[in-house]
Amino acid sequence: MALSPLGRLATVALAGLAFTACASMDVRSFVERGVDFTQFRTYDWAATEARATGDPRLDNNPFFHERVRADVERELAKRGFEKTTSGTPDVQLHYYASVTQELNLNGMDQPYTLNATDRAYTRCNNCEPFVYDAGTLMVDLVDTRTNRLAWRGWAEGSIDGMVDNQEWMEERIAESVARIMERLPRRF
Repeated sequence: MALSPLGRLATVALAGLAFTACASMDVRSFVERGVDFTQFRTYDWAATEARATGDPRLDNNPFFHERVRADVERELAKRGFEKTTSGTPDVQLHYYASVTQELNLNGMDQPYTLNATDRAYTRCNNCEPFVYDAGTLMVDLVDTRTNRLAWRGWAEGSIDGMVDNQEWMEERIAESVARIMERLPRRF
């Protein structure tokens, strides 16, 4: 069945929106100097309770916490790590998520100069402020032998609409975790 011109436009717009959402994610990591990642083979989750995210829609959603853990475990398995529940693992995992409201301006900046001082200033025509939900997901690996942080990876970006849409939440968590774990140093 062929799409109408309006249907094609809607499809392109949705694809562009999805691409923009993915592109806006900022992913970073920290590696402790001198840590030998080849010694890490096993992991387990730390016994601590999950910290509050700042958004009751996520704090009271067991799906969110289960999804984060499952995606982290899947990515670690791809990298040769094994989960252990007996004995002391090589690393303990922690994760933290937070939600804050951020303010941004939507509009075009236009530079202009003042001739008297030759300093450049900008003005914003048709600027409109908007508030959006910004989320941060952080994953820590703690070396159990030294009880020190060995690696931290995190992703930050807009999560507008994600919290109220289970399917999009699942996709966004999987993408965030995959991109975070890509930054984990290789073990072999």
